[in-house]
Amino acid sequence: MDTNSFRPEDADGVSERTLELTRRRSQLLGPAYRLFYRDPVHLVRGSGSHLFDADGERYLDVYNNVASVGHCHPRVVAAVQQQVATLNTHTRYLHEAVLDYAEDLLSTTPDEIGQLMLLCTGSEANDLAVRVAQAHSGARGVVISAEAYHGNTDTVSQLSPALGTAQPLGEWVRTVPAPDARLAAAEGWDDLGAWFAAKVAAAADELEAAGHGVAALLADSIFSSDGVFPDPAGFLAPAVTEVRARGGVLIADEVQPGFARTGRAFWGFAGHGVVPELVTTGKPMGNGIPVSGLLAQPHVLASFAEHLPYFNTFGGNPVSVAAAQAVLDVIRDEDLQGSALSVGTALQTDLRSLAGRTDLLGEVRGAGLYTGLEVVDPETGAGSKDLALEVVEALRQRRVLTSVCGAGGDVLKLRPPLVFSATDAAWLLEALDDAVREVAARRR
Repeated sequence: MDTNSFRPEDADGVSERTLELTRRRSQLLGPAYRLFYRDPVHLVRGSGSHLFDADGERYLDVYNNVASVGHCHPRVVAAVQQQVATLNTHTRYLHEAVLDYAEDLLSTTPDEIGQLMLLCTGSEANDLAVRVAQAHSGARGVVISAEAYHGNTDTVSQLSPALGTAQPLGEWVRTVPAPDARLAAAEGWDDLGAWFAAKVAAAADELEAAGHGVAALLADSIFSSDGVFPDPAGFLAPAVTEVRARGGVLIADEVQPGFARTGRAFWGFAGHGVVPELVTTGKPMGNGIPVSGLLAQPHVLASFAEHLPYFNTFGGNPVSVAAAQAVLDVIRDEDLQGSALSVGTALQTDLRSLAGRTDLLGEVRGAGLYTGLEVVDPETGAGSKDLALEVVEALRQRRVLTSVCGAGGDVLKLRPPLVFSATDAAWLLEALDDAVREVAARRR
């Protein structure tokens, strides 16, 4: 689901120090881990949207939504340092900062959403959200998109087709196609929302016929793993209506589109005019410190809580909450939502201009600082995973780091920290132009 990975047989041109580190890594950490790039990057420091390797070379990070307000943001670092020197424990004791943060985060959501459960990872948050939805609905079935990624616990791995065919989906899971207007048009639909709702309704009916019922539609509102499909505004709402008509709820997975990423709103689901019963978030919440959340409408959470207590030893610890509070403060004080909108919109305009000058690039889709850029085969016009990976490698050689997404792995996933600037965008555009020229020249 991601970029090329280092293989020993591709070691030509890789430094001896890098080879030694990859050998140690494989021996000590085991074979399940993967490294980005044929020539792995050895990073030692980060600042803002830039990273630095062991040789002092500077890289542009166009991939990392984990460090949402920038690598090593001084306010986040200071908040963590102060709290870790004071107290760090779990949520079975009272701690005012945890409650203050809950009030602050909930203030960014619609009034119907009134409670927050704190965890460590987005995977945990989605796992818990599915359990809550199932307890509330009395059903088990979940509808997801065809290339969704919702985490790596046993439960959410079964809800993550992006992990590949070796990871089976749950028998209580049904998939629907990515909300691509081109797919809808090919089937004779000019209304993407109506087409997508029909697909969700059919999947929900299958779940009911199989005896699973419908517990939830679990959706990332920007459909990032499917290839980035944020538009048109509101297209998700009719599908949510179909799920609710069958007793299910909407779980909005906001790990990717949340925390001002789209620029249009603080939460991605706001662009669809819906109020989810459950909202999950993770990576961008703590700028690299493990913290995640399940935000819930109280009556939905009550169905679960009446029968099951929940405890997470590290979820909501004061150090992680201090990081999370600093992230919220920085997003507001530095107007990173406004910056994401302005810088991202300008970037997408420039990317469309670049795509118009080469037959190697196709559609540009995005919102704020989340952009999908198709890489296509010039001869057929179809998406090309091989060419996309070649572009990613060419960008890496120009010290620009990014990845791919989409069912075919043919979409460049451009998702930098929110502090990504117009100067950074210019670096990306110059490197991309050069990389595309290089890849195109190899085909001649």
